[in-house]
Amino acid sequence: MRWLGQAASSAVPPTDFPAASATPPLPPTQPGLFDIPGAIARTFDTPGFAGMTFYEINAKSLLNRVPSQSQVPFEWTVNPYRGCSHACVYCLGGDTQILMADGHTRPLAELRVGDKIYGTVRFGSRRRYAVTEVLDHWITYKPAFRVTLADGTQLVASGDHRFLTTNGWRHVAEGDRLAGFGQTPPSGPLEGAYVGAASTLDVVHVEPLEKRQNLFDITTGSGDFIANGVVSHNCFARNTHTYLDLDSGQDFDSKVIVKVNAGQVLRRELARPSWTGAPIAMGTNVDCYQRAEGRYGLMREILAALRDFANPFSILTKGTLILRDVDLLKQAAEVTSVRLALSIGFLDETLWRSVEPGTPSPQRRLDVVRRLSDAGFEVNVLMAPILPGLTDTEESIATTVEAIAAAGAAGVMPIPLHLRTGAKEWYAAWLARNHPHLLPRYRSLYGSRAYLSQDQQRVISARVRAAARRCGLLPPAALRTT
Repeated sequence: MRWLGQAASSAVPPTDFPAASATPPLPPTQPGLFDIPGAIARTFDTPGFAGMTFYEINAKSLLNRVPSQSQVPFEWTVNPYRGCSHACVYCLGGDTQILMADGHTRPLAELRVGDKIYGTVRFGSRRRYAVTEVLDHWITYKPAFRVTLADGTQLVASGDHRFLTTNGWRHVAEGDRLAGFGQTPPSGPLEGAYVGAASTLDVVHVEPLEKRQNLFDITTGSGDFIANGVVSHNCFARNTHTYLDLDSGQDFDSKVIVKVNAGQVLRRELARPSWTGAPIAMGTNVDCYQRAEGRYGLMREILAALRDFANPFSILTKGTLILRDVDLLKQAAEVTSVRLALSIGFLDETLWRSVEPGTPSPQRRLDVVRRLSDAGFEVNVLMAPILPGLTDTEESIATTVEAIAAAGAAGVMPIPLHLRTGAKEWYAAWLARNHPHLLPRYRSLYGSRAYLSQDQQRVISARVRAAARRCGLLPPAALRTT
């Protein structure tokens, strides 16, 4: 995020924060979105926030109207935070040779913003080589793999990285054929030449390395670059961060936008004569009760404003911190409609540690359902996400639904995994590392789509409904009209 100035005038840090170091923000490119003079960038010396920066900003607006084309059952949302700890990162070894615009190569680690390099551009149904520019450059430390091609070319890459193949952009496996020229660059000028692929660029071996590696990546104007003679994908950040002008690397993981004046802004917007009092959904983009909420406490002011204006709202969370605000939730429920939902997709703790390591365990979330139910709330559970091939069996679904019913939930709604841009790349990389045998199935199920087909969704939903009927639960229809 680019802002002007050194600090937001009302971005006052919470009094219980440990000592923090400030870093200067960058100049703005989206005037009008946030108040000037800007933001405070803050880091914390605690293990739970290692490597993260929190950008405290003054938002001018908090109410978000959802685009009409979105497949969600609500029109308005409130998001006091943007960013979380689950973003994907695409990266290569620092000695990977990058093709520069002058025809020479330079190690990826030595590139700098502004360097002119080669990428590709689409020309009809094919691609041509074109000069592009390095827009961003960074380093990360993570597990890596060695990819070996038939011509002897080797690349050290993270499991998240994608290359251009004859079947499009892929997290490559043995047998894939990469696009490029490998160890033999084409003769003559490269600018405008068509990108090809040859059997010498077949992937013959993918080998996990024993130790984590320092890996590097760049953002380019073309969205790709030439690495060791093959076409390599640019990083791909989640959309909610790219349109905030954060870079498309690891910012979604490590840079969280905190709207420190959220309560005051929402109170002002609810007081406008033009506001109709429409239901507001929270926790629909990133969790409003993520770990940072324990330090910033924004939700208490938000809930107080909704209570005071008797504005109906719903909250979806995976967090246990919602229990802190039971007093305000009870007060709001006396004057308006309050709908609460927990997201619990499965009970398998080993799978949870692998796919949702930054969230409370399923058992802790079941305890939240139980305690909110005991406090007098009808708590619905979204079985989300249900993972094809992992948690969609009748046995797994029945076990999960039985535990949800025992916790006192009022209803359960199945949400099969959907993979929008950004989430799809992250999940595909995770699947390749942990369950590679499922990759063909997922390619068949999703392809270029974000959602399962209607028939496949009906199969999963029928399994959940059957288990719910046995336990006396019904689908929470109220959630569909929130």
